[in-house]
Amino acid sequence: MTLLVPPLSPKRSLKKILPVKFLVLVTFCLLGTQAFAFQTPNPNLVATGSVEVAFSPEQDTAGIIIKAINQAKKQILVQAFSFTHKDIAQALIAAYRRGVEVKLIADLEQSEHENDKVAQIAQAKIPVWLDGEHQSAHNKVMLIDVDMPQVVIITGSYNFTFAAQFKNAENVLLIRGNAKLAELYKQNWLRHQAHSQMLHP
Repeated sequence: MTLLVPPLSPKRSLKKILPVKFLVLVTFCLLGTQAFAFQTPNPNLVATGSVEVAFSPEQDTAGIIIKAINQAKKQILVQAFSFTHKDIAQALIAAYRRGVEVKLIADLEQSEHENDKVAQIAQAKIPVWLDGEHQSAHNKVMLIDVDMPQVVIITGSYNFTFAAQFKNAENVLLIRGNAKLAELYKQNWLRHQAHSQMLHP
């Protein structure tokens, strides 16, 4: 892309030409930014499967998440910012004890809070990594049985916390049966695992 800006002449003052150059430059930057933003890892991703949505505090969002954990057959990959909901933590521990592979990436700073359940999950011998690479490791995701037809993606604004269930206005999405979307989330989970530090209880 070539930008043609008229040369400055004695009849054209700097006050007139500089705003034109500035507008052209801003337009070019915005177009470049938008072009970059739409280069997704899978631009042909199609919405498939089914979607379940829940809103707190009116609905039992924690119960919906726990039900999905209890139905896991093979694997649960978790990314958590704040994790203080004891029943969700216990559901993950119970899944691990019945033979489901459970792995957790948690925000480094949040995991140091007194009520956080990350240490309890690690003490149950579930592998835990702490992500301190970012100002906030703010993902709230569970991937259940990624390599199986009944794959479930759990995401939304909902932190796995008591406050998210009973005090905040939050949303949760359960996306079932979308293997391509689940693979993108799994690759993102692996990218964050790579720069996180394993927690040794």
